[in-house]
Amino acid sequence: MIEHGELDSKLAELYGEEAVEDQRYRYIRAIDEFSINFDSDCKDRDIYLFSVSGRSEICGNHTDHNCGLVIGCAVNLDLIAVASPTSDRMINLKSAGYPLDTVSFDKLSPSECNKFSSSAIIAGICSGFEKRGYALGGFDAYTTNNVYKGSGLSSSAAFEVAVGTMMSCLHNGGSVDPVEIAKISQYAEREFFGKACGLMDQAVCAVGGLVMIDFEKEDEPKIEKLNADISKYGYSMCITNTGGSHANLSDDYSAVPAEMKKIADFFGRNVLRGLTMEQIINKMPELRDFAGDRAILRAMHFIEENDRVTALRTAMEGGDMPAFIETILDSGRSSYQLLQNIYSNKAPEQQGISLALAVTEFLLKDKKSAWRVHGGGFAGTIQAFVPNEYTEHYRQGMDAVFGKGACTVMRTRNVGAVRLA
Repeated sequence: MIEHGELDSKLAELYGEEAVEDQRYRYIRAIDEFSINFDSDCKDRDIYLFSVSGRSEICGNHTDHNCGLVIGCAVNLDLIAVASPTSDRMINLKSAGYPLDTVSFDKLSPSECNKFSSSAIIAGICSGFEKRGYALGGFDAYTTNNVYKGSGLSSSAAFEVAVGTMMSCLHNGGSVDPVEIAKISQYAEREFFGKACGLMDQAVCAVGGLVMIDFEKEDEPKIEKLNADISKYGYSMCITNTGGSHANLSDDYSAVPAEMKKIADFFGRNVLRGLTMEQIINKMPELRDFAGDRAILRAMHFIEENDRVTALRTAMEGGDMPAFIETILDSGRSSYQLLQNIYSNKAPEQQGISLALAVTEFLLKDKKSAWRVHGGGFAGTIQAFVPNEYTEHYRQGMDAVFGKGACTVMRTRNVGAVRLA
């Protein structure tokens, strides 16, 4: 089917007309890999194709886990999957470059020995479906992902949402809402994988487009698609992969929400949302004794970053690029100085993000550009918004430091998780 061009219009919608031929070949190779790994002739099985976008956080760095505000967008890098339903009670999933994961529905409970593994994620998704009363059914699947691992573009969230989307489409008639799939994915990452996380990554991967998410009601986040496009004003979003690994950083990530919530606990709250900077300043001596200085700085970041999200929305929807640039730069400075998620204290000699930010400032200073750490931080990527006339200059400069292909010019994708066929 796909080799004869029947899906070309869908591929063009997801990837752009210029990428149709390459993407068609990519899906054909994935189907071939499915056939090889599951020893089957795909003509004898019902085969389904899926795509889940990566995501870029534009503003709201580490705000989602304290019921804050976030602006994010789906991007044109994605995870694709080939899947076929089975009659047994298990999932067999092979990801390119990784061993086969087999998860039985008879063993859907968190396990210490299984933490931080893809099979833990799969088991957690199945558990989440079961707890919410959805149908569970077996399937074989092959996935391949061009969302760089550890890049801050949410390759792990794309994987989680893909498993949930396959379960929804193959055994629940596609009836599970994308936001519900995002919540199930978050549950799997927290309870089974063992990493504290917010909901932003999964929500943007599932929903797609440029969105603002309000997590004030954590169980019912308010998701709005925004009518804004910085490309209309001659800007491109560039993501540079510094090559740093997110391995062994789970405790760094988990410390951020834990420290923020310790400040909230001092004020008798569950989360920071609703606290003001004046309240923090007025109780500074007591807070230093209770939670330590870093926790205070991270709480200050949250309060100001939450305000920046609202300001950024106004700037984007009004086409006010000077205000947009100023707000992004303020966000980046706050992440660097207050949130302190630029590098891990466990390996201070490894500061790829710090280096990338310094090189970016050298390349783009006085060029009406903005830059900041991207995603969870500590390793991985930075983000820059660059006038189109300087984009190639910037890309070449970053590639010269971090290697060919390190800097990618991204575009927003309007669709999140989708079944193509």
